[in-house]
Amino acid sequence: MNTPWQTRRASRRPFAARAAAPSEPVDPARIGRRVVRRRAKGMDAAAVAAALEDARFDARQNSRHEDLADDVRGRAEWERIDQLLAAAAPGTVYDPDTDDVVQAELAAEAAAAAEREAAVREAQRIAARADELQALRELGTLEQAEPREGDEAVRDELTRRAGWYDQADVDAWLARSLAAHRRHYADPAAREAAADLLPQPVLAHAALLSTLAHLVPAAAPGELAVAARLAAADPEATAGLAALLTRATEPADPAGSPA
Repeated sequence: MNTPWQTRRASRRPFAARAAAPSEPVDPARIGRRVVRRRAKGMDAAAVAAALEDARFDARQNSRHEDLADDVRGRAEWERIDQLLAAAAPGTVYDPDTDDVVQAELAAEAAAAAEREAAVREAQRIAARADELQALRELGTLEQAEPREGDEAVRDELTRRAGWYDQADVDAWLARSLAAHRRHYADPAAREAAADLLPQPVLAHAALLSTLAHLVPAAAPGELAVAARLAAADPEATAGLAALLTRATEPADPAGSPA
């Protein structure tokens, strides 16, 4: 029997209410590029060259003022567009829709916006699940809850709400669920992931519970409460004890038997 976690390591205000709506970060340089691109759309090489000269003149004027000296006002973008049209066929006009640099930036911005939105949705999901588990705790029915994917992050949220105090009842529920391979933890991949997401005391508690379940199948829940106390006091030693008991109950390897 081998369990992956053996060797690894109250505010009620919902987090979702504090999560800011996803918004595009303010980037003056990007805004400057967009302004230039809107102005340059439809311009030919001569018009862009003239606009570039105006931008360079403005930059020289601004250099006289300390607060504007570093403000290029899109001059670099005019220079890039000027070079782009210089390398294009005669008569070509600038179109941001066919500008590879622009399209790559738009794709990156869209991806970043999607990531921000996904992060907010995940925060809202965690907050809602934390509210659910908190309500079950207050009703005294937490043990009836089935573990779900992402409950490790929910545990962290409940701990944060409590001012970073350990939530012994939630930790014990997770340990028992992990040891019994309940619902979500029936999947070996979920148990493997939990080994990287849960703190060592919870993993050690689960490991010892799993071993004791094989040694004493008829043990009452109250008799197994000592596992939680041992794990809280010394998780490393508890994990070691679980591993030792596991080896002691495994069948002997015939290849290693004396001749």
